Amino acid sequence: MTIAVKRVPIKARKRLQTLMHDYFLNLDAAATDSNRNVAWCTSVGPCEILTAFGYEVYFPENHGAMLGARKISHECIPAAVAIGYSAESCSYMTSDIGSALSGVSPLTEAFGISGPPKPDLLCYNTNQCREVQDWWNFFGRRHNAPVMGIGPPTHLDLVTEAHTDFVRNELSQLITRIESQTGTKMDWAKLEEAVDKSSKASSLWRKVLDTAQSHPSPITFFDGLIHMAPVILMRGSQHAIDYYTLLLAEMNERTNAKEAAVTNERFRIYWDGMPVWPKVREMSEKFFDLGLCVAASTYCNSWAFEEYTGGDPLAWMAKTSTKIFINRDETFKQKFLLDMCKQFDIDGMIFHNARTCPNNTNSRFGMAQRLRDESGLPVLVFDGDLSDVRFFSTAQTMTNIETFVEQLEGRCR
Repeated sequence: MTIAVKRVPIKARKRLQTLMHDYFLNLDAAATDSNRNVAWCTSVGPCEILTAFGYEVYFPENHGAMLGARKISHECIPAAVAIGYSAESCSYMTSDIGSALSGVSPLTEAFGISGPPKPDLLCYNTNQCREVQDWWNFFGRRHNAPVMGIGPPTHLDLVTEAHTDFVRNELSQLITRIESQTGTKMDWAKLEEAVDKSSKASSLWRKVLDTAQSHPSPITFFDGLIHMAPVILMRGSQHAIDYYTLLLAEMNERTNAKEAAVTNERFRIYWDGMPVWPKVREMSEKFFDLGLCVAASTYCNSWAFEEYTGGDPLAWMAKTSTKIFINRDETFKQKFLLDMCKQFDIDGMIFHNARTCPNNTNSRFGMAQRLRDESGLPVLVFDGDLSDVRFFSTAQTMTNIETFVEQLEGRCR
């Protein structure tokens, strides 16, 4: 009997597992070393500044995703709700706060450490949402640590020089506040080095994602959810550059060999919005079995920044933090999605209406329907959440996906 091969594993994942292990153990060691400091940072926050000041940088949103992926968010959220945090607010935030209150962390099982490192500083950027400020303030109070951040202008179509000048000034003031707090002056050479490395890792990540333009695609959205970790957690380091150099080489080899991420690639899908972390494996397998390749997404592209070519590192940081997709208005987002559908030869679009994440949900004001009308592509909108399984129906969603495939098949007849 012949057993069908489900998928070809990505070889670079072994290297990724080592990197992640080393990253978290280094954070754990830094938190107990009086000569080292740890800063918490938002995922598209000013981590290069923190790196230049010598901080080891930790990203709580990654912990929120891990809580969801390990299917323990629902155990933690009630603890945050009990102290007054709304169950309808960001489930990354409520599960992470609940995790701290409950003393439960996926880092224990994964890496043998008790949980996130104690912060010496918490630094945020509200370019994604305002919730991060409230989230960081909770932990600032809990650990008696200073909380600082910036608030770029939001919901932008065109990003003007005035916008980026404003954000650059905020970044400059942030540096001044950190200098005053720590008594340490910014090393501008180290900042430029961190920005340069951040840009190089981001550029390589974009090239990895762009290999999905090939037919068949060597990578999918579900692979990207795993392999995007270094461009978030290790941005500004040589580790991220080396990893994406390795991964890109493998993706190019797969492209040249016509090695598909989805063995029977029938339709190419664009995924808009957050992943459903507790259901990633189930959805990945369902898509694979139906021959659906999620070739592109807004989420994984969130860390594919513009290239830094030298000059003022703060200007580059200001532009990247302001121009990200989540920070733009409906007009920009609609054009961006149409362009991506053409670029990746998309057959249909799926929108995840994440119930606790309105900031990263783009199906609430008619955009999905406008895109369907303008592009002629079938569109599916399903309800769910990034971490809170109360908002997700597996049976209903899988049925909706099967119906969506029937629409795709109907277009091909």
